[in-house]
Amino acid sequence: MENTTLTAQQETKLREFIAEYKDVPGALLPVLEKAQEACGYLPMEALEIIADGLDIPLSKVAGTAGFYSFLSSEKCGRFVIRMCKSAPCYLNGATATLKALEDALGIKVGETTPDGRFTLQTYDCLGLCDRAPAVMVNDKVLGPVSSGDVPELLARFE
Repeated sequence: MENTTLTAQQETKLREFIAEYKDVPGALLPVLEKAQEACGYLPMEALEIIADGLDIPLSKVAGTAGFYSFLSSEKCGRFVIRMCKSAPCYLNGATATLKALEDALGIKVGETTPDGRFTLQTYDCLGLCDRAPAVMVNDKVLGPVSSGDVPELLARFE
């Protein structure tokens, strides 16, 4: 995990989240999610502050952050596009949709556009089989999304 310096504003927000959830059972995951919202990702410094603030071993905080696929220890674009690659999505054209996304963005899966706007990721299953092929942009669920829908989809997030 990358080590960085949080801005004063990010650190203040992070400490506020910790104080808000300090006495709530199961607080770790909500605090990690809020930390990622505030920082854009979860740098090691944020994990250390969370571990200290919630009085949880750093290994547990880092392990939890690494376990959940929607949490990231690397900087992502402002819009994270998550393409499902489950069997239902695959059978309904996910491969063509993913290729269209890569072509339109000029990046491959796991990369971020040079302007920092989009990051493209794939997931084994988003749990959206009724919308196959499914895509999520940040927390917005979209689908079904065909390769022909890609230009309009990206324009919505300009």
